[in-house]
Amino acid sequence: MRRTRRLRLCLAGAVAASALSAAPQAARAAAPPDARLTDLVNPFIGTANEGNTFPGAAVPFGMVQFSPDTGHNTGYDYAQHKIRGFSLVHLSGVGCRIGGDLPVLPTTGEVTRTDYAKYAAGFRHDTEEASPGYYRVALDSGVEAELTASARTGVQRYTFPATDKANVLIDAGQALHRMVSTEVEILDDRTVRTAITGRGFCKDTVPYTVHTITRFDRPFTAHGTWDGATVTPGARTGRGGAYLRFDTRHDRSVEATTALSYVDAAGAEVNLGAEGGRSFDAVREAARRAWERRLSGIRVRGGDAVRRRTFYSALYRSFLAPNVGNDADGRYTGWDQRVHRAEGFTYYQNWSLWDTYRTQAQLLALLAPRESRDMAISVIHVAEESGWLPKWGYGTVETNVMTGDPVTPFLTNAFQQGLLGGYEERAYRALRRNADGVPPAASPAVGRDANPDYIARGYAPWIAGHEPPKSGHSDYAYGASATLEYALSDAMLAQMARALGHREDAARYAARSRSYRNLFDPTTGFFRARDTSGAFAGPWSPAQSVGFHEGTAWQYQWMVPQDLPGMIRLSGGRRLANDRLDEFFAYRQLLKDPERTAREVWVNGPYAYYDTDKYNPQNEPDLVAPYTYLSTGQPWKTTDVVHAALTLFTDEPTGLTGNDDLGTMSAWDVLSSIGLFPVQPGYHTWGLSTPVFDRVDLRLDRRYYPSGGLTVTAPGTSRENRYIQTVRADGARHERTYLTTDALRSLRTLRYTVGPRPSSWGTAAGAAPPVLR
Repeated sequence: MRRTRRLRLCLAGAVAASALSAAPQAARAAAPPDARLTDLVNPFIGTANEGNTFPGAAVPFGMVQFSPDTGHNTGYDYAQHKIRGFSLVHLSGVGCRIGGDLPVLPTTGEVTRTDYAKYAAGFRHDTEEASPGYYRVALDSGVEAELTASARTGVQRYTFPATDKANVLIDAGQALHRMVSTEVEILDDRTVRTAITGRGFCKDTVPYTVHTITRFDRPFTAHGTWDGATVTPGARTGRGGAYLRFDTRHDRSVEATTALSYVDAAGAEVNLGAEGGRSFDAVREAARRAWERRLSGIRVRGGDAVRRRTFYSALYRSFLAPNVGNDADGRYTGWDQRVHRAEGFTYYQNWSLWDTYRTQAQLLALLAPRESRDMAISVIHVAEESGWLPKWGYGTVETNVMTGDPVTPFLTNAFQQGLLGGYEERAYRALRRNADGVPPAASPAVGRDANPDYIARGYAPWIAGHEPPKSGHSDYAYGASATLEYALSDAMLAQMARALGHREDAARYAARSRSYRNLFDPTTGFFRARDTSGAFAGPWSPAQSVGFHEGTAWQYQWMVPQDLPGMIRLSGGRRLANDRLDEFFAYRQLLKDPERTAREVWVNGPYAYYDTDKYNPQNEPDLVAPYTYLSTGQPWKTTDVVHAALTLFTDEPTGLTGNDDLGTMSAWDVLSSIGLFPVQPGYHTWGLSTPVFDRVDLRLDRRYYPSGGLTVTAPGTSRENRYIQTVRADGARHERTYLTTDALRSLRTLRYTVGPRPSSWGTAAGAAPPVLR
């Protein structure tokens, strides 16, 4: 999900600014062949050109993301050179301001400024270092700052000049989101407690509260608080922030641990007790080991050093969210704003579902099935406790950002991957209610707000500028794309209903899944929005279409993964569909110069969604589009397009094409690099394309994948030898362009032979991914 404004920032060709072309040396140095996988990760990738990632410290799925804020609306921007503070909460790659809670900054001298934009410290990139679970920077003030993290704590170490006025500023009153209220209390000569209530994201939201407690490794020599611009030395309470002073003339190092809770102050204490008390270096090493274990789920051989670094950096970002939401004692704040206890599972929060249901959910189901199961169970608890399933959830609240029905394919994917054992009917009840109704007025959720019209008319009408009576986006404002999203979700729910024995429901949802046809305009050959009268709306040109969220009719035309043969027939058959795909991808240009085509024809800016007739690999609506060729009898073109799109991912700060959206784009990179992609999101179909590595070893959880692992080989794969000649699955010839999860569960080897020219592989009848009826 990204902000719907157009920023014409140049991504084409070489990076214009020299500062952006040189990532910190420690992060960019080529790793030796026997390097740890964490040494291949560059957290600075995506910190420029609105990738909106963060370089700071976190552990996999941790509650805390301890990272510097430079003034960008989502935290860190590589083009900026002042740090306002190191704050505890960040979402990787989102497009709207959120988080940034409790920025902390070391300073020296008297404390006279309370606006972090004014007391911000300068820094240079050549003094920065980042790796999984660790961040360091030398500030222009002479202070060195280091950050690391556990699941629920952020640990900081500051090395000051020799002075009796070394300060740590704890700013509770400023963050990336809109503040509602703050409280600061100095409890003793080592400990500070805060409560921060904020709201907002792309739209306004119900307020939520974050509780923190910070404990230093030694007593401070003086302290004070501030309210607004008024600083009161010696005060113990305040509503803005606090400063703690240390004498560093003999011992220049100050360490502190901050614990976080979305429940209450007692929860922060519990988390500090459970995860605090260790030295900075011990926490840093534990974080590195946690990342090493997580990254070792995939080991690749072959490819050049840049591709390996890019791949493991993308894999790293794929594991940053969703985030642990319960305290160490199991308590969490539900969406009903009441305290609950997670029993037998870990409760997760932060749900960028419009994005993640397409790629990241499937990658996590493959590599982290136990956590994925708990994530799905968490979503079920959201529905049961608040009365409705989430759409885009932050912390303890619904934001209602984006449109359609993304929670359905998210949960049906969990079902199809075998992750909902014991919860199948509970999940189905919540999904059925969501698919057939709208939330009551008292609910903060918007849900499928265009459902009454969609069910009655067979489409969601487009109403320009429509705003829901609650916070968030309205599906009516994007009636065309909402209809396509609803239809996809209905198709996936039909498969789940059929598997559970709900035959009448299955037939009803399957029929609704064909509603996409009601938007097809035979005079243009494209989908078009319809208004409340039933007439096609907006300009005739599909590049200037209306009613599509972050895209045009060109980008949405292939988003019918449940019935691509039906879509192809509407378009006039395979030949015309292939011609249109070739035009969409600028295929002739691509064959001559894939990198230039990707950077100059496809990508026009991080937020350039509209007024275009070409593939937009940086945004969600057409992430699956390259795999359409698997259904048109020309599967080799999928490899051509995918490999061209992969050139947009590099190991520089500009190496991510637009917002990462909580790992969505990163997961696309990972899955496309290994040649295994979820072509029917919400179902169990994995499309095949040529891997970019000679060998990929996936370590799989035997509880869900009895084989224990899958080895994918493509000896000699390269830019020249990229076309599949044959595929063998456990030694047997495999002619289909896809695999199912059931096949993956027992499969041990998938071997490709590749060559310099397309072959007949995958072109026979029955080779394409199935129609979901």
